[in-house]
Amino acid sequence: MSDSVVLDPVDLEILRLLQNDARITYRDLAAQVGVAASTCLDRVNRLRRAGVILGHVLRLDPGKLGRGLQALLSVQVRPHRRELVGPFVERIRSLPEALTVFHLTGPDDYLVHVAVRDMADLQRLVLDAFTAHREVARVETRLIFQQWDCGPLLPPDARAASGTLTANHGGAAP
Repeated sequence: MSDSVVLDPVDLEILRLLQNDARITYRDLAAQVGVAASTCLDRVNRLRRAGVILGHVLRLDPGKLGRGLQALLSVQVRPHRRELVGPFVERIRSLPEALTVFHLTGPDDYLVHVAVRDMADLQRLVLDAFTAHREVARVETRLIFQQWDCGPLLPPDARAASGTLTANHGGAAP
């Protein structure tokens, strides 16, 4: 089975529009791409089944929820063995402070983006949720002063979205 999906210009335009406004109605989406609403719905469902569309996300402001301090934790796990990877990642993903977990190459095995109340909360998290576990050899903490979101995956300009693209969807979705 192939990990890629062939996307035609209509698929690309649907993805571009949804990416920039996931709350658009199917009727408006269909009108903007020039297909019937039922055709548009069928295409969106096909893109979901194929794993191109991974879901819809509601983004929250951690600061407004009392978690104004964000940090990146570089974590080294020893021994770095397959049987530790799954349980480690699931334990970290279950932490309410964890926003994102990356499995890396290089000297650090994981990069964890966290949001906490304050420095004392960050210290508690590092000591209790990370270094208290035998497999965690090292944690390096970097505070985030400011964060900017980057542009969408597909260009916002409809002319730039024309053509055919092959999308790889073999990676694991969070």
